[in-house]
Order: sequence, then structure tokens, then C-alpha cells
Amino acid sequence: MDIVDYLPTLGEGLVVSLQLTALSVVFGYALGLVFALGVTSVRPWLRWPALVVVEIGRGIPALVVLYIVYFGLPALGVLFENFVAAVLGLTFTAAAYSSEVFRAGIQSVPRGQIEASSALGLPRLTSFVRIVLPQGMRSAIPALMGLAIMSFQATSLAYSISVNELMSRAYQMSNITFEYLTVYLITGLIYAAIAVPATWLSVFVEHRLDRGAV
Repeated sequence: MDIVDYLPTLGEGLVVSLQLTALSVVFGYALGLVFALGVTSVRPWLRWPALVVVEIGRGIPALVVLYIVYFGLPALGVLFENFVAAVLGLTFTAAAYSSEVFRAGIQSVPRGQIEASSALGLPRLTSFVRIVLPQGMRSAIPALMGLAIMSFQATSLAYSISVNELMSRAYQMSNITFEYLTVYLITGLIYAAIAVPATWLSVFVEHRLDRGAV
């Protein structure tokens, strides 16, 4: 087969991989921010449960999380279609890792600015939303972009629960054509074609932020 013959099938898989990435990053980062707020809370009944969940999420490999969601939860009567299970599993992993990025960003804001806002009479919530969070997000952006790239690469694990993403399509095609080297080389190049420019973009954004130009 000609290389061009592989592209339509692999392209369909790439679309699914990008969908998994977008959903897991959007929901994972939102949940990660919630976890970060819990971990940085002064209330122990919020801080400790959030910390336990985050550490478990960071400690369990993403593949194991996918297996728990897709193969394990049905034992409790909770069943998910494979794409939904992949989104949930990858979202949990993204949330656990992004929570630490958010936490570091929030804690990087100088304490003096928080004290100054308090001296001006700003409510704590207003101070957090208008002063702490924007600055914390600014410092967290490069790391969050890097984590998004890792999330894209992690979508290859979804083939293990029969999601027809890029890696799954490559596996199916290689088993039909027996041209394993060619198929997997093309697949690797497709991953690199997305991940490498995205990495360059994250480095560019980081440099711009360091210079205060963004």
C-alpha cells in the first residue's frame, strides 16, 4: 500500500484523539482548579480529602485508571460506553496533575499583594478572583500547555478499551496489512506533527510571559 492509503483511516483516528484531548483537558483543568482550591484551603475537612484524591490520581497510571472506569466500575453496576470511559479516565488524570500546577501558580502570588487587597477592604473572594487567580493562571499557562501535550499523547492508551483513536486505528491497519513498521512510523510522525509544534508554542508563550509581553 502507498503511504497515502493509510492517511484517511489514521486521520479518522486522529480526530477521535483530538476530541479525547479537548474534552479531558477542558473538564480536567476545571476539576483540577477545584482540587487546587481544596488543597490550598485553610479548612482541614476540605484540604485533606482534596489532597488524598490528588495524590491518588497522580500515583495511579492513566492506563490503570482507564481499566478501573471501563472494566472495574461495571462490577458496581456503573457502565460507560468506551469513549465516555476514556474521557472520564483521562479527565481524572489531567485533573490530578493540573491541580498541582494551579496550586503552584496560586501560591506563587506574593503574599504582600493579598495583604494589600485586604487593607483596601476588598472581600476575600473578590481579592482571589481579581488579583490572585489571574496572576496564578499567568504563571501556570506554560505548564498547563505542556500538560495538554502529554494528555494528547496519553490518548493512545484509549486503544486498550477499544476506542477507535489514532493508535487503535494504527493497530487495526497493521494487523490487516502486516506492514507494522510503516504503519507505526507514520503514526509516530502524526503524533509528533501535533506535539512538536505545540511544544514550540508553549516555549514561545513561556518566553513571552517571562518578558512580560503577554
